[in-house]
Amino acid sequence: MNQLVARSLMRGLINGAKCNRSILCSVTRVELRDEKAAFGRMMSTETALAEKNQKEKSVEEVEKQSKVVFSSYWGIQRPKITREDGSPWPWNCFMPWETYHADTAIDLSKHHVPKTFVDKVAYRTVKLLRIPTDIFFQRRYGCRAMMLETVAAVPGMVGGMLLHLRSLRKFEHSGGWVKALLEEAENERMHLMTMVELVRPKWYERLLVLTVQGVFFNAFFVLYVLSPKAAHRVVGYLEEEAIHSYTEFLKDIDNGAIENVSAPAIAIDYWRLPKDATLKDVITVIRADEAHHRDVNHFASDIHFQGKKLNEAPAPIGYH
Repeated sequence: MNQLVARSLMRGLINGAKCNRSILCSVTRVELRDEKAAFGRMMSTETALAEKNQKEKSVEEVEKQSKVVFSSYWGIQRPKITREDGSPWPWNCFMPWETYHADTAIDLSKHHVPKTFVDKVAYRTVKLLRIPTDIFFQRRYGCRAMMLETVAAVPGMVGGMLLHLRSLRKFEHSGGWVKALLEEAENERMHLMTMVELVRPKWYERLLVLTVQGVFFNAFFVLYVLSPKAAHRVVGYLEEEAIHSYTEFLKDIDNGAIENVSAPAIAIDYWRLPKDATLKDVITVIRADEAHHRDVNHFASDIHFQGKKLNEAPAPIGYH
């Protein structure tokens, strides 16, 4: 009896061990299968990422190669340009040979006294245009100057364009006036690029610029087609108002109402100012430019009033 009980116990223990071994083997197989699946997923993910990175690198290489081919095919490359001290030239909008020293000794007090009917209409028109400007900007001369330059750059471009077309139609030289007027427009645009570094326009000021520029461009275009002498006279009086505005700007700087901050780098390079130049220096040279534009446009209007064409008088080229 005891032997039978002992044998039964031994068989139970042996069968239990076998069962445990089979369960353990099954669990081990499942774990190995899961590890293989996870490793496979990991390898497939890494492979996909590697393929994606390879594709992106290939696209970048193709784009770089296409740019090189494009550039070498057309042969359009910017030459290496440096400053006098050997440092790289940082500006694409103007080159070192286009920079200059402004004539700050120019007479700022000159004024064309309106005598003829056209002169009086031009003078009164400019004075009327100043009223809403004074109301809107008051003594915020930074914003005022920015708005002024968006308008001041239009007449030179319109006049230069129309004289250019006339030269093509008439098969005759412009006497240098196309270049002179386009230089004026470019100079006014550089004034704007400088002011934008100092004053950030708000959204409603940008909207105002769009409106004023659209209206003024079309109005001045029509005026220049109908009467170039009146158009140049209007610009001459506008420049006189610009001189007055920049003079008030300088007064506020001297009084401390406007901080005399450091000059923007673009202004230092464009007007060849000293490295420690300030806002006062920038406004001074801009005012001198406006005085030069005043003289050029009044001179152009006088030529027309004398019954002559602009190409009969030498254009003032080379100031800018």
